Amino acid sequence: MKTDKLENTSEKILSLAGVKINGNNPWDIRVHNQKFYRRVLTEGSLGLGESYMDEWWDCEKLDEFFYRTLRSQIENNVKRSWILLLKVLLARVFNMQSKKRALQIGEKHYDLDNELFKNMLDKRMVYSCAYWKDCHTIDEAQENKLDLVCQKLGLQPEMRILDIGCGWGSFGKYAAEKYKVEVIGITISKEQVEFGKTLCKGLPVEIRLQDYRDVNDKFDHIVSLGMIEHVGYKNHRAYMKVAHHCLKDDGLFLLHTIGGNKSVTSTDPWINKYIFPNGMLPSIKQIGSAIEGLFVMEDWHNFSADYDKTLMAWYRNFGENWHRIKSNYDERFCRMWKYYLLSCAGSFRARRNQLWQIVLSKKGVLGGYRSIR
Repeated sequence: MKTDKLENTSEKILSLAGVKINGNNPWDIRVHNQKFYRRVLTEGSLGLGESYMDEWWDCEKLDEFFYRTLRSQIENNVKRSWILLLKVLLARVFNMQSKKRALQIGEKHYDLDNELFKNMLDKRMVYSCAYWKDCHTIDEAQENKLDLVCQKLGLQPEMRILDIGCGWGSFGKYAAEKYKVEVIGITISKEQVEFGKTLCKGLPVEIRLQDYRDVNDKFDHIVSLGMIEHVGYKNHRAYMKVAHHCLKDDGLFLLHTIGGNKSVTSTDPWINKYIFPNGMLPSIKQIGSAIEGLFVMEDWHNFSADYDKTLMAWYRNFGENWHRIKSNYDERFCRMWKYYLLSCAGSFRARRNQLWQIVLSKKGVLGGYRSIR
C-alpha cells in the first residue's frame, strides 16, 4: 500500500477518536517521518511506541491522545502482525513468570538507577497508586494510601506483617513507625533491597531478596501493593496459595492491584518490551478463580481515577527533575519514560485500567468486615 493510502487509512482510524494528523488540538499528532503510517498499521502499539521513541511523531499532550484513542477503542481497527500473535501464543504455552523469568522484571525495571525513582516519586518512594481523598500533593496522597492500608488491616502493635513486593520499603517503614508492627518485606530487586535496608535501619523491618514462592513463615496480616501484576495468570492460584499458607487463620490479606476489564493471557507489546517484561493485569474473573476455596472476599475498593492523578504527578516530577539525572540517560530513554507515564495516565482516564484494593480473609470475619474509605 502506498504512503498516501496508508496516511488516509490512519486519518480515518484516528478520526474515530477525534484525533487529527498535524491538527491544532493538543491531542493531535504531528508526523515527522512518512514511514510512521506503515509502521503503526503493521506493528500496532509496539510500532506506535517505538516510532515515538525514534522521534517520528510528537503530540503536545500524549495523555489526552491516549485518553481519546483508548476510550474510542480504535485499536480494534488496526490489524495485529503475526509477530504479535506469536507472542500471545507463547504466553499461553509457556509460564512467562516462572522463578527464573521473574528476575527479569527486577533487572529490567526496578534495578534502574534509584535516582530516577527518587526524582519521580514522592518523598517516601511509593511506587503504586496514591489515594487522593482530601489530598492536594503526591506526598500527602501516598501517605494517605499507606495509612488507608494500615487501617483496613487493623494493625496493632507487635503484629507481624508480610509485605509481598515491598519496593524500597516505604510501607514497612510507615507501618513500623506509625503502628509499631514488625514487617518482613520481600522483593526480587537487588537495588530495592539495598535501598530498603538503609531506609528502614533501626526499625523492626527486614527486607529480603526473595521470590514469593519461597516464603514459608506465618504472619498476622499480609499486604501486597502492586505486585500481582507481575505474577501472571498461570501463577495466580499459586500466589494465593502462598498467601493462604502464610496467613494466620484470623488474619487479613490486602491485595492492591491494577486490574483489567477483561481476562487476558498477554500484555501490551510495547509495555512488555520496554517497561514491565512478562507483566499481566489480572481481571475480576481471574482473581475470583484464584481465591476460590481459599479466601472470603471481605471488601473490594475501586479508586482507579486516582491512578490518573498519580501518574500525572510522577510525570511532572520527572520533567521538573530531568536535569538532575539526564547525564545517566539519553533522549530516547526520556521519550520512552514520558510515553510510559502519559500512556498509562490516559488509559486510567479512559477507564481501560482499574485500581483495586481487595481485603481477603481465610474464614470470613465474624460479625462482618467494616469497610474503610
